Amino acid sequence: MRFHWGYALAAILVFVIEVLIALFVRDGFVRPYLGDVLAVVLVYLFLRAVTRLGVITALIATLAFALAIELGQLFGLMDVLGLRGNRLAHFTIGGSFDPKDLLCYAAGGILIALAETLSRKRRS
Repeated sequence: MRFHWGYALAAILVFVIEVLIALFVRDGFVRPYLGDVLAVVLVYLFLRAVTRLGVITALIATLAFALAIELGQLFGLMDVLGLRGNRLAHFTIGGSFDPKDLLCYAAGGILIALAETLSRKRRS
């Protein structure tokens, strides 16, 4: 295991933004769509902060995780686990399947790829 402070600090920042969105934003765009894009970014940043996974492997793992969560929603994971009324579980797992979420996850993946590409170009 390794620890990368840059990714960790970025993950903390994105986490704070996600919490603020969850607590204070009640709209039809930022909360449902931007929140999902940022959720993918958050998972990626966390993985990069605490593992030795490279960019591509971490991005694939992140998108696979997001897809698994969404498929869990499709097949009623909250009910299977008996967590339907749990607010924390609803916040982290989500309550219902929405195919638009998959587009948000893809957008998050594209943003990550762009950011990593720009970061590499800047360093070299």
